[in-house]
Amino acid sequence: MRTPLALISMALLAAGQVPDTGYKLSVTTNLVVVNVDVRDKDGKPIENLKAGDFAITEDGKQQKITVFEYQRLETEADAPEPPPPSILKSKDTAKAAEPAKVAPTPKRDITTSAPGQIRYKDRRLMVMLFDFSSMQEAEQIRAQDSALKFIDTQMTPSDIVSIMAYTNKLQVLEDFTPDRERLRNVIKSFRIGEASEMATEGTSPDDEDAEDTGAAFVADESEFNVFNTDQKLSALESAAKMLGSLPEKKALVYFSSGVGKTGTENDSQLRSTVNAAIRANVAFYPIDARGLVASAPAGNASTGSPRGSGVYSGSTQRSQRSKFEGQQETLYTLAGDTGGKALLDSNDLSLGFKQAQTDISSYYIVGYYSSNAAQDGRFRRIKVTLHNHLQAKLDYRSGYFAGKEFRKFDSADKERQLEEALQMGDPVTDLPIALEANYFRLARDTYFVPVSVKIPGSSLELARSGKAEEAELDFIGQVRDAKGRLAGTVRDSIKVRLKGDDTGKLGKRNLGYDSGFTLAPGEYTLKFLARENVTGKIGTFETKINVPDITHAPQTPLLRTSSVVWANQREPLSAAVGAAEKKSKLAAMHPLVQEGQKLLPSITRVYRKDQSLYVYMEVYDPGLSEGKTPSITASLSFFQGRNKAFETETLRVRQSSPTRLSVVPVQFQIPLASLKPGKYTCQVSLVDEVGQKFAFARAPMVLVQ
Repeated sequence: MRTPLALISMALLAAGQVPDTGYKLSVTTNLVVVNVDVRDKDGKPIENLKAGDFAITEDGKQQKITVFEYQRLETEADAPEPPPPSILKSKDTAKAAEPAKVAPTPKRDITTSAPGQIRYKDRRLMVMLFDFSSMQEAEQIRAQDSALKFIDTQMTPSDIVSIMAYTNKLQVLEDFTPDRERLRNVIKSFRIGEASEMATEGTSPDDEDAEDTGAAFVADESEFNVFNTDQKLSALESAAKMLGSLPEKKALVYFSSGVGKTGTENDSQLRSTVNAAIRANVAFYPIDARGLVASAPAGNASTGSPRGSGVYSGSTQRSQRSKFEGQQETLYTLAGDTGGKALLDSNDLSLGFKQAQTDISSYYIVGYYSSNAAQDGRFRRIKVTLHNHLQAKLDYRSGYFAGKEFRKFDSADKERQLEEALQMGDPVTDLPIALEANYFRLARDTYFVPVSVKIPGSSLELARSGKAEEAELDFIGQVRDAKGRLAGTVRDSIKVRLKGDDTGKLGKRNLGYDSGFTLAPGEYTLKFLARENVTGKIGTFETKINVPDITHAPQTPLLRTSSVVWANQREPLSAAVGAAEKKSKLAAMHPLVQEGQKLLPSITRVYRKDQSLYVYMEVYDPGLSEGKTPSITASLSFFQGRNKAFETETLRVRQSSPTRLSVVPVQFQIPLASLKPGKYTCQVSLVDEVGQKFAFARAPMVLVQ
């Protein structure tokens, strides 16, 4: 096992915070509800079974059935109701006559049930969740129309529907009701176009093959837009938890235009969302509101032409298709892992409702109070059998993750809790975390991987300590190789002391933490966990990292380089508001520490005009002149659409690192005051004049006032 190389400090970073979903739910009962679909060999439901016909075990131990109910559900839709007179008018006349729509006041809750109470007898519970932040206006209209079509023509006497919406937080617009008119009114009152400006994930102008719109830039309200994926999944998790008290089967129909990816994905949030849905007997039925999409290689008349030469080589089309499939991948995973089905590439969005109705047919509700009362977050395996129907086919969930209970512990218990949370199959995601990992070569087969973490200050609680206030945070991280072997660990406890104005500013700032590992080239899984010790909130981040073998890579015209660090802040090591034990020898080796100053990566790539953009990368094994000196030319360009908004003067670097042979550091510091707010693509261009090689790297950034 390689020893981790680490420089650890805690710094207050610039503004930005994560929007709250608005919902927190804790479950204290150990009632376990299993929905069992029982069918004969011909696929027909078997009715009239009694509780005594069933046997249920948890981890091999027999459980006593205390809740038992049969849900008999209709599958045929009611006759369509006659349309209101306004619908009989022409569309244009109707639109002119309609008053401006006003969104309903959110109800903010779902009526809960007492443990074991069957509130909705012989009812199919369906939830419509509209993710307006991912849909453009046309897609919002398409989703609205399909929802109205379901209500008017597809609802059965067994169906009751709830409506939720997500813009920057989750809202409950209507509790479960069979009242079609109430449901219609809620759906018709949607503000079409609301939050559609946020629907740019994966297709933003930051990409080379994006369209050139020339549109004015509207600043994002939150620096943490990089968390969009996590926030959407967190909203789905909150919705599942709200539905958890209802023992009936629930289908959550999720209207979205895909869930984009940020490049460094938090797999922990996805698993946490799926596990919450399984515990709550919720199946996700995602519907891609874009419908069937056929993209022309050079774009169609509704968008601007792509920039760059990729349209001629086919790379633009491949990139667009890859992004599109990536946006659908999460939808497919959510459906498959919770027992639902995703409706992708279909123009009839109402088929998603039909699929949910077909899947949730008549079933038995079987409940028991688990004999294992431990709230340890571990997986419990369930097995259901029938005594007298050996030919019957049973369909039910195979198990669940137990609840997690975290409270104040002594030091030994705290340590054990962190270790258990790190190994837990059901991740804890109460504390939002953003993470970035880079790589730098230390030796021919050894790389330093610095890990930078951001935590929104608004998520932290402070405790009074004398005249100051402090937050205490614990960090633990593990890196495992492709075979699951432990390759590195880090463990730290840090106290952040704040006085005066810094205390009041914490809610609008972020806390930054950095550490690192020494690794050989290869594929790794990084799992990082942070705990805030006043409330006990824990956050988990898990992602894949690749450390390329630069030294032994095939000969190409490309320069051998490190990853590029894009930063917006440099600070003295002594300025950290909290720090672990200082390690001067390691600080001397850290690529991001120079002359007592530490470069702080901008994980979210959001900058203010009063800041500077810092760029740092390293060139390895450059060509050397007769005087044994390298000659690397470098420039930094800012693009908006097809236009080059700004370019630095060419920088010529002729000196290698004084402490590391065959390493040429390249760095820029660019004041951003002269640039207009907007979205940019930044490009670093490098040329090795002696070795006749080149390299370039690109990254998106957002500049706000």
